[in-house]
Amino acid sequence: LAALAPWGTRAAGFTPTTAIVQAAETALGGAGVQVQATVDAALRMPTCTQPLVGTALGPRMAEVRCPDTPGWRLTVPARVRREADVVVLTSPVRAGQPIDAARLAVQRRDLAAGSGAGMADPAQVAGRVARRALPAGAVVSAGDLADGAGALKRGDPVVLVSKGGGIEVRVGGRALGAALPGAVVAVENLASRRIVRGRVVGEGVVEVLQ
Repeated sequence: LAALAPWGTRAAGFTPTTAIVQAAETALGGAGVQVQATVDAALRMPTCTQPLVGTALGPRMAEVRCPDTPGWRLTVPARVRREADVVVLTSPVRAGQPIDAARLAVQRRDLAAGSGAGMADPAQVAGRVARRALPAGAVVSAGDLADGAGALKRGDPVVLVSKGGGIEVRVGGRALGAALPGAVVAVENLASRRIVRGRVVGEGVVEVLQ
């Protein structure tokens, strides 16, 4: 607990530590937030003639200020729980894999424990493509999901583009897996029935790797 206080001549008495705790907890609190501020019970700060002012300095730190002239300031640490109903995965998904609704559940989580912002509605997640591999139990955030532009799902029709010797050949194909733009995916050539590998270079366009 850090204290910066001009200790000049003051009226006798001290500010109750309970008042400092309350100001800190009010600054860090909010809907669904549980705060437990920590102040040494032996702390002696001069009496403040005006209401204390609390300001959040971060997710787990508040500043409590006495607005008297002269006044004083304290930084007060706190334990914070931010609970909310968020969408979690019931089974792992791979990078580039669409997330189906059967893999999703809504659970109450402490978001202050590093779970991220999270998403509240499974409909916001179902059918979206995972930007990275996610384990079972992971809270799904917007940053975990690709925007879907140009992403392929298994079975999607594609245009296979083959280039060589200054010639470009295009034929129809079918994606055999999910892939994000720039990723490599296996594709069936519908004309020859051959399986080739190519890179997703556009929406529904796969360039064959030579």
